[in-house]
Amino acid sequence: MIQAMRIVMQPARRSEKDVDQHYQDTIVKPVVFDDHADLLDASTVEQLKQLFPDGQAQMWGVVPGKRNVNVSRIKKMRPGDWVFFSGDKRIYFGGTIALMWRNRELATRLWSTDHAGSTWEYMYALSGTRGFDIPIEEIRELLSWNPNRNIMGISVLDENESDALQTLLTLDAATAAIEPADTQTEEAAVSAFDGELERTAQRAQRGEQTALKRRLLQGSTGQCALCGRSLPGTFLIAAHIKKRAMCSDDEKRDLANIAMLACTFGCDAVYEHGYVTVAPEGAVQVSPLAAEIPEVEAYIQERLVGRTVSWWTPSRETYYLWHRTHTFKITPPL
Repeated sequence: MIQAMRIVMQPARRSEKDVDQHYQDTIVKPVVFDDHADLLDASTVEQLKQLFPDGQAQMWGVVPGKRNVNVSRIKKMRPGDWVFFSGDKRIYFGGTIALMWRNRELATRLWSTDHAGSTWEYMYALSGTRGFDIPIEEIRELLSWNPNRNIMGISVLDENESDALQTLLTLDAATAAIEPADTQTEEAAVSAFDGELERTAQRAQRGEQTALKRRLLQGSTGQCALCGRSLPGTFLIAAHIKKRAMCSDDEKRDLANIAMLACTFGCDAVYEHGYVTVAPEGAVQVSPLAAEIPEVEAYIQERLVGRTVSWWTPSRETYYLWHRTHTFKITPPL
């Protein structure tokens, strides 16, 4: 059965000299597989090269911990999960766990050992990485944590907490060594499900979308706020500038400012997934990570580069700012 993406919290305070050196050595500068072929077993090398055809990947590791306290937590991790690096009261980096393996010798070569003689031998490679700048206070509030709670050791969040963080930060799945789905098991699970297929909340949201679109469109045709094309209303949606799930009730009712018209030909998707955002005064800002998907980059270059969004106003800037700080894909910090 296909398992839902979970969130792993990886404490890594870059204000600590050793942590920052590790980050520089294997995150800022990806590890070249052939440079360590003498310590990597053949099957791991083969998997890594399938996942990363350019022959290198960002890597991190976890120590077993005193009395192997971390091992039970590590066993909950799997390829396809998202991992967040946290430290100094912020989440600052993250990506998809592409592959996991254990290799004490390679970990020692890459990162040496700690004061207890342990090394970060439970290793993983990362794909689809990006930078963040989210205060830990916001995470605590979102997940209803104790106001003083800190991320002290590696941990895997439960399903509800993982879903909440995915909603907050629009986490796209990246390359990972995930086993093929068991189609029969999936079909059996769907057949056995006897819960509601339609929910009142979904109907309410559709009604809200209709009211928003009616207010924004004001006719049978309209203009996409991002690309500027005039299109029939069928191909335009009322796109929330700030993700609807993260809006307060008052923000959801701020019909004059919370949404913009976006076309279904691509603008809605590239904005929703953070490949473009709107800078102060309305200039379209392009994520440097868009270049990793040629089709996305080609669309942005053709339709959006150099544009200024007339939809931007000072009263909407608070919502655009949220998108820039939570959804827009930035490069990992150096």
